[in-house]
Amino acid sequence: VSVISCWCEIMASTRRFKPVTHVIFDMDGLLLDTEDIYTRVFQELVAPYGKTFDWSIKAKMMGMKPEQGATYLIEKLELPMTEEYYHEWTANRYAELMPTAELLPGAEKLVRHLHKHKVPIGLSTGSDVEKFNTKTTNHREFFKLFDPLVTCGSDPEVKHGKPHADAFLVPARRFPDRPDPSQCLAFEDSPNGVDSAVNAGMQVVMVPHPSLDRSLCKGGTLVINSLEEFCPEEFRLPAYES
Repeated sequence: VSVISCWCEIMASTRRFKPVTHVIFDMDGLLLDTEDIYTRVFQELVAPYGKTFDWSIKAKMMGMKPEQGATYLIEKLELPMTEEYYHEWTANRYAELMPTAELLPGAEKLVRHLHKHKVPIGLSTGSDVEKFNTKTTNHREFFKLFDPLVTCGSDPEVKHGKPHADAFLVPARRFPDRPDPSQCLAFEDSPNGVDSAVNAGMQVVMVPHPSLDRSLCKGGTLVINSLEEFCPEEFRLPAYES
C-alpha cells in the first residue's frame, strides 16, 4: 500500500466533505501549465509603456473572459491601446507560445482515474474555442475525456464570466442527467474561479499557483498544493488503486 493511499485513508476518515457524483475542472493553471506563459505575454505587452504586470493584477484577471481581461488590464494600467490591438497582439503571442504548455502534475492521473470509473467529468475554461485549440495542440486525446466541454470565452450561454456562476452552471446543465450543482465538485486555481463555483452552489477544491497570495485562497472547500495531493474518497469518489 502506498504512502499516498494511507494518507488518503486517514484524511477521508478525519475530514468530512459532502459526497459528489460529478466533477468539473478549470483548465488554465489547473490542468495545463499556461499561467507562466500568460504572465510572460502580458509583461511583454505592457513593458514598452513602462508598466509592470504583477501578481496583484494577475490574480484579478485569472478566470475572466477575454474581453473582461482586456478591459480590466487596459484601464488598470492606463495603457494607450485599443482592445482590438490588445486581442491581436496577445493572440499572436499565444499562437507562438501556448502549444508548448504541458499538463500539470497529477492532472492526467486524476482525470483518467475518474474517467475509468465512469465519473462524469466536465471542463469549463475561460478561453474561447480558438485559444482552447491552440493551448491543447499537444493534448488532443486527453481533452477528449471531458464531456461537456465549455469554452466560456465564446459560448453564448455563458453570459457572464467568472466570478459569476455561469461558468459552472452551464456545464452542470449539460451533463446528460443534469445533476443539482450541489452534486458537482469543482476544481480551480484562481480566486475568481473559486467564487464562480461557490456562487453556483458547488464545493470547490482550490489548487493555487505558488506565487498567488495565500490570503486570496480562503473561499474554497479545500486548498491543496497540487492535484497529486487530492484524495478522491474524501468526496466519496472512487479511491485510487493502491
